[in-house]
Amino acid sequence: MPLPSPDHPAPVTARIAAGLAALAMATSAKASFLSGDALDTAANVISWVALILVPLILIVVFWIVHVMPEKIAERNHHPQAKAINTLCLLSLVFGGMLWPIAWLWAYTKPVAYRVAYGTDKGESYFEEYGEKARRGELLADDLRQLREELDDMHARGVLPPRLVQLRQDLRELPAPVQADATAAASGGAR
Repeated sequence: MPLPSPDHPAPVTARIAAGLAALAMATSAKASFLSGDALDTAANVISWVALILVPLILIVVFWIVHVMPEKIAERNHHPQAKAINTLCLLSLVFGGMLWPIAWLWAYTKPVAYRVAYGTDKGESYFEEYGEKARRGELLADDLRQLREELDDMHARGVLPPRLVQLRQDLRELPAPVQADATAAASGGAR
């Protein structure tokens, strides 16, 4: 095929004619597959979702994320869980600026607390394990460790009244409960 040149304008006009024919056959483009009332209804539904549902979901997610350090501290029996809880609530008020501090605090080992009080566990740990011991569900080694830790805290003079009572209850556990704990330990090792 010869190249178009100014001397031969016929191929250029043929191209223009083909372009105009294609343009004439083209249909109009639509931005949506919906039209009329269906389009209005869909727009209303989307606007209600954007105005009501999305902010509610964002608030719930924001709340869940901000109480995570508190839940972590409770799960790990952190002795300063109530302070971490307070910091989480303050973080909500201050737009999340204190949240990283609460997150780090929940994961730290309270070394200075252990030096001062003889333990790095909160009262909830002792209460939970004390109840397990009373029901006979605590292994003998865990029971011994719980008693030693309570004795150490008592020797330092920092044992709260509820834990003093727990310490006394653990000392007075009947022999069968302790034997059950020992049997459970040996039965689990088989």
